[in-house]
Amino acid sequence: MTQSTTPAPLRFLAIGECMAELAPGDSADQLRLGFAGDTFNTAFYLRQLLTEAEVRYFSRVGQDSLSDRMTTMMRAAGVDTTFVAADPKRSVGMYLISLKDGERSFSYWRDSSAARLLASDRGALDRAMEETGLIYFSGITLAILDAAGRATLLDAVAQARRAGRTIAFDSNLRPRLWAAAPEMTQTIMAAAQVSDIVLPSFDDEAVHFGDADPDATADRYLRAGAETVIVKNGAGPVHYRSGGGQGVVTPPVAQVVVDTTAAGDSFNAGFLAGRASGLPVDQAILSGARVAARVIGHKGALVPLT
Repeated sequence: MTQSTTPAPLRFLAIGECMAELAPGDSADQLRLGFAGDTFNTAFYLRQLLTEAEVRYFSRVGQDSLSDRMTTMMRAAGVDTTFVAADPKRSVGMYLISLKDGERSFSYWRDSSAARLLASDRGALDRAMEETGLIYFSGITLAILDAAGRATLLDAVAQARRAGRTIAFDSNLRPRLWAAAPEMTQTIMAAAQVSDIVLPSFDDEAVHFGDADPDATADRYLRAGAETVIVKNGAGPVHYRSGGGQGVVTPPVAQVVVDTTAAGDSFNAGFLAGRASGLPVDQAILSGARVAARVIGHKGALVPLT
């Protein structure tokens, strides 16, 4: 008799920067302090969606009270902080969200952010990646690093992929974080070359890569070496390529839009959780869209899903 086995829980590692967030409160002159950051947002939502998953964050913070509040929040959310290093000379970055008709803009203070040195310890990177099955990072993760840090991170990711880890990457193009546009686009494509799953957003890709349509975005990342490409497209159809197949998924339109912060990050969590649970690509895309629709109906980046 063949015995059934229970699959081991997903081990997920997100790499990047979590920041102090000042978000609009209930009145025009009120701000709420929270903590968020693109890759952490995805970790936060994935942990809620897959309660049995082992979710870790790889970053760097300070040794001050604000940093302590951040790591306390991470642990309260069920995210393991074993690989969040404490820097005695730096602190965490901060950003302010401004909203107009549900759309957000940001002001940043991050020059002294400890996360800018997150790739300074290659040994810690390797140890963190050895203990995981799915590794996730973004264009923002790369943008905050210097050239040496980017090279270190990409080499570590490439090594992990060769060792059988699955690599997921959101291009998350933020030109203000880069010295020049060519540096950004070249680094993004270098990251795609070491990734299994790429999760770009078409509106940004069209501006910075000149893609004519979402299919052009998907094809470009496939040529770079990705196996699965999911092209987010705002409220429009999501185009995908995966395993030699392709398709278009049109998610239901969100009924309430309060704050689009973390829309893409939460979509990524829903998609990755869906795939980890065995859903086919099109159903995982719908799962991601449902999570994003719930998130944008509330203020702030981190919203309880239950």
